[in-house]
Amino acid sequence: MAIKMNQSLKQTQSLMMTPQLQQAIKLLTLTHLEMTNVIAEEMVENPMLEELENGSEADGDSKAKEERLEMQNKEATSDSFQEDGPVGKDEFDWQSYIETYNSTSSTPNMATADHSEEQPNYENIVSKGQTLAEHLEWQLRMEDLGELELEFAIEIIHSINDDGYLSLPFDEIMATTELKRESAEDIWKVVKNLDPVGCGSESLTDCLLSQARIAEERSPLLEKIIRDHLVDLQNKDFEKIAKTLGVEREQVLDTAMLLKNFHPKPGRLISPGEIHYVVPDIYVVNVGGEFVVKVNDDGVPRLKISQLYQKMLAGGGDTKGGKEAQEYVQEKLRNALWLIKSIQNRQRTIYKVSKAIVAQQQDFFKMGPKHLKPMILKDIANEIGMHESTVSRVTTNKYMHTPIGLFELKYFFNTGVGGKNGGMDVSSEVLKLKIKELIANESPKKPLSDQKIAELLSRDDVKIARRTVAKYRETLGVLSSSKRKIK
Repeated sequence: MAIKMNQSLKQTQSLMMTPQLQQAIKLLTLTHLEMTNVIAEEMVENPMLEELENGSEADGDSKAKEERLEMQNKEATSDSFQEDGPVGKDEFDWQSYIETYNSTSSTPNMATADHSEEQPNYENIVSKGQTLAEHLEWQLRMEDLGELELEFAIEIIHSINDDGYLSLPFDEIMATTELKRESAEDIWKVVKNLDPVGCGSESLTDCLLSQARIAEERSPLLEKIIRDHLVDLQNKDFEKIAKTLGVEREQVLDTAMLLKNFHPKPGRLISPGEIHYVVPDIYVVNVGGEFVVKVNDDGVPRLKISQLYQKMLAGGGDTKGGKEAQEYVQEKLRNALWLIKSIQNRQRTIYKVSKAIVAQQQDFFKMGPKHLKPMILKDIANEIGMHESTVSRVTTNKYMHTPIGLFELKYFFNTGVGGKNGGMDVSSEVLKLKIKELIANESPKKPLSDQKIAELLSRDDVKIARRTVAKYRETLGVLSSSKRKIK
């Protein structure tokens, strides 16, 4: 019965609270420090939220954490404070939603807030956060693309503006490649399916359709509404949409509300290059030879609903202020419930992704970076039953503290190199280490050429071309053999 109640609550909220839905998605991309700042701000603004006592209790194993999250959710969804009912489905301001796409101003992004004056002076300062183009390129290199296809995909990515849309028509970009139109459009689709989904679109319709097609539950009706009736939606002409599509008005309303999950400016979900202070989101601890994953809950308060405001809701119209006070309390209640649920979802998702990474990369944790296996987003997404874009979002600005050092989650995702023609697949990071080691041990008077390095790697069953060696050597910032030679 409790499971049904939670599912019903989730469905109701997903249909009516745009700011909260955006918050839930953005919480996944926030660093640990940014998330604790957001929670602190919400606790100040929302009197419904209180911190549970005994919040400093020691963390147990992962199962205990899951049980604690479920208990927290149960406390927050008690039958003792039910809502009077959802806001009317046709009260959502569709015009403002669609005009967001046309506006030149950017949507506020919690992931990019400037906390430079508030953040403590941690010593672990990392390099600037990735730009949208860098974030898309990182994912792109895990796709199985040929050289010409990769070049065209990068050309598309570098034609995307900060909002996530192409800055010039696709046909103009296509004129720069030798690919046939069908192949070029296939590459375009690959780019639009990267996280954030919809980046690289030419129009709002194209952007929303890209997001609708990767939804957990695809809705043909929603896709028809996006494709043919965005203007009618903006004008709230639900009767016209229902009549044209041959469905009930109520069904149009229910389906159209799913658009609140989508972002008219997906590019704004990725933070620009700012300095971040590193606090690990995950700890991996060696316990008796087994690597155990623990999510960092330090500084994350355990939240509950205020007893005082529960009494106000239970008191009904007797509360001072009457109906207005009731409406205020119910609004704060919805916001509080959604924040609690979003925090639970963030921590649980990070745990699942991290646990899957550790399971896949056992040799890395036992023997070090030279044993990092090739692994792409799809591998983890398939294992935990989530979309690749969700896994990508979870790995953004997240760090894992391990027995052998601190690593960004993105570090563990690398394409395989050298596996063709019967060779052994190694990750691109391992290949860099091998090339760096060979160059470090070479004779200064007779440095290794790229061809010679390729031959030496082939002895370890890593079969790669000379130009591949040259590409990774340049990535490492190492000069060519002729310039390394000491005469």
